[in-house]
Amino acid sequence: MGIYETLGLRPVINASATLTKLGGSILAPPALAAMADAAGSYVDLSELQRVVSERIAALTHNEACYVSSGAAAGIMLSIAACIAETDPERMDAFPYLDGIGKREVIIHRSQRNGYDYAARQTGARLVEIDGHSDALDGVISDATACVLWFAGAHFADGALPIEDVIEISHARGVPVIVDAAAQVPPIASLWHFTRDLGADAAIFSGGKGLRGPQSSGLVLGTHAIIAGCRANGAPNYGIGRPMKVGKEELVGLLAAVEWSLAQDEPTMLARYEAIVQGWLTGLRNIPGITVERGYPSEAGQPHARAIVRIAPPCPLSRDAVIDALWERNPRIAVAPINTDAIALNPQPLLDGENEMVLEAVRDVVMDVG
Repeated sequence: MGIYETLGLRPVINASATLTKLGGSILAPPALAAMADAAGSYVDLSELQRVVSERIAALTHNEACYVSSGAAAGIMLSIAACIAETDPERMDAFPYLDGIGKREVIIHRSQRNGYDYAARQTGARLVEIDGHSDALDGVISDATACVLWFAGAHFADGALPIEDVIEISHARGVPVIVDAAAQVPPIASLWHFTRDLGADAAIFSGGKGLRGPQSSGLVLGTHAIIAGCRANGAPNYGIGRPMKVGKEELVGLLAAVEWSLAQDEPTMLARYEAIVQGWLTGLRNIPGITVERGYPSEAGQPHARAIVRIAPPCPLSRDAVIDALWERNPRIAVAPINTDAIALNPQPLLDGENEMVLEAVRDVVMDVG
């Protein structure tokens, strides 16, 4: 029995996405080995953070790096860096920010989402704009700390392109922070927003496409932003003190980044496509079921998903299909789409699980009992 079974839990086959609520992703083997190695002795944590960060920065063609306790923590610390930098008095002003002039964060109205709470918890005031250049330029003021922009196809509508955001903001001396938590693949995202486009920082989840520890993240960007993250973060006493990154997560994420950079990305994406094509073939000609290739992924990543639409004479509703898959052993997690469809995602799957997903979906939608 595995550890979950000994706890009375059913393991999950994840055909949904690299979601936090499902455990992120499966650790890359070198990351797991590195974490086990790090767990066996003590180390100066600040020194380890510095060395790991310097190595990741070099690997990803960035000026500097900070390893955070997840992407949301990276957002919070980046915003804190823009507001307080490394000034002790301003750092002590969180979260009320009494007497702090630069305390506004500009965000597109269409990009408001649950993760922007990480910016608000600093005490910053969010200033919403619509997706045209005059709106951004018109709200920048002496109170502006930064612009927060969310990457991904699902955040694109109603927002200025990141290139325009950077150009307008930098012309007024305002830094730009990009949340790119789920934008791997492609691996080039690790330097695309910063080195190539000029954003001041880009933030990534360590436990999604990179397959590092779930409770880890990357802030990649300028020396100034990273210095502010380090000053405001653990183990220092400040707003970031609760967002601790352990020695195991630090070396695990470094190993995951090294492993990810060594992967043959075209071959990996071709594997994802082959899985999707197998699902399309295996789910055709089932009464009430239509299946199509959806591209890109839910986060705008360059790979497809299988979109399965459910209607009569299928004996179950869409929600009943989701529930039936979840009640199996092992559980099967899929993503709801609109009100009548599910999406099957190849990215989180281990070898052979795609066939298990196909068999389970066929069993459920063809159940006439």
